[in-house]
Amino acid sequence: MYLFFKKYTLIIGVFFLILISCTTSKTKSVSEAKKPNIVFLLVDDLGWGDFGCYGATFNETPNIDKLANQGVLFTNAYACSTVCSPSRAAILTGRYPARTHLTDWISGHDFPNAKLSVPNWNMRIEHKRTTLAEALKEGGYSTSFFGKWHLMPENQDDFQQHYPTNHGFDINIGGNQWGMPKGKGKYFSPFQMPNLDDGNPGDYLTDKLTDAALTYLDTLQKKDPFLLYFSYYTVHGPLMSPKELEEKYQKKAKEFKNEKNEYLNPKRAGMVESLDISVGRIINKLDELGISDNTIIILTGDNGGNFDETTAGLKGYKGFSHEGGVREPFIVKWPGITKASTKSDEVIIGTDIYPTLLEMANLPLKSNEHKDGLSIVSLLNGSDKELKRDEIYWHYPHYHRTKPYGAIRKGEFKLIEFFEDGELELYNLKEDPNEVHNIINTNQVLGEELLQNLKNWRKRVGAQMMNENPNYDPIKAEIKRKNKGM
Repeated sequence: MYLFFKKYTLIIGVFFLILISCTTSKTKSVSEAKKPNIVFLLVDDLGWGDFGCYGATFNETPNIDKLANQGVLFTNAYACSTVCSPSRAAILTGRYPARTHLTDWISGHDFPNAKLSVPNWNMRIEHKRTTLAEALKEGGYSTSFFGKWHLMPENQDDFQQHYPTNHGFDINIGGNQWGMPKGKGKYFSPFQMPNLDDGNPGDYLTDKLTDAALTYLDTLQKKDPFLLYFSYYTVHGPLMSPKELEEKYQKKAKEFKNEKNEYLNPKRAGMVESLDISVGRIINKLDELGISDNTIIILTGDNGGNFDETTAGLKGYKGFSHEGGVREPFIVKWPGITKASTKSDEVIIGTDIYPTLLEMANLPLKSNEHKDGLSIVSLLNGSDKELKRDEIYWHYPHYHRTKPYGAIRKGEFKLIEFFEDGELELYNLKEDPNEVHNIINTNQVLGEELLQNLKNWRKRVGAQMMNENPNYDPIKAEIKRKNKGM
């Protein structure tokens, strides 16, 4: 009898081991099968007030507004720079521009007679870094890039080694050294961009890039999880809209009551609507392929809009040190995770995208890579309302529309330090989001604390600083500044 029960117990044990093994294998298979697809949409020169869901009434963006209503809309989302290249590199590396030394748009402005000299800054993502695309590719993702790259030097020896396909993307459609369309037709055919056919006379760049993205989705055949990284050239200048959309907004502008001081430029409004149409086409394709329920969509911008009226009242715009240059729309739809019509006031920044997407993809974080970002998954799934982070930072040792500066935001307060003369500006963004009242004189203790924190941070990340310029000529510097509209 004992031998019978012993034998019987052994058989049951083996059965359960087999069952557990099969279940584990099945669970792993299901987990891998459900690894989410990712569509990341990055808009160039996107103003905080460009979309209807962020307050626009002249521009019409029904598809983007619907996307926002289906997910989470962030009200305190920031780019890592007021200009494009540093912001884009920060997304792909999870590192502040101050840490990578890629601190200006490539190839930057030249102010030879300014008071301070610009450091010898980086004009590429170094190959020793593991980019977001490379990290996802290691995790089994197909990776594709469409649109504006602008992360490679124009004339240096290693020019050919820094296309998107050299940094983790399987394919590249349209990405090169350009910061704006420079083909013969610019936003209209011929485009003269890598791997993008010129199409027919009159074809519009945003439409053609969208066509290419949809073709890519068709060819995947649901085999792998994918990253579709669509980096729009729009709404960067030159302002060129499809004729029918420009005419639509010309007519609308004649009757429009501009109560919010919006930018009533029919060409730019047409470009924004063309962007919205592109987003709608991508969403419809995901539905058509039956993969929308397993596809994350993130939409944001690289820096502020190029005009004052695009910022919904925020101070400054692209290239300026204030909120209008860096606060961005940020929308996330994560089917089954994000709740519809949710808003978050938590402060987030471009470096957060890298760790967030890795956690979304159930891939190991690379803390040795994304040094300066935090995953915002807890904000998206509702498990937390706040991140465990006190401060975010900016570092811009260059001349643009603004003088060289550094900045720090801690809680509701933002301090800006201008490097030429040490001038400080302090704002309470909760009470004064438009940065009208500089409160540094009545809050000097707080100002000194934030300034010291900013200096300590620069030291920790190895930020490059400016030096006195031996060729400083105040008269020539002022003429140059006025010519640049500063």
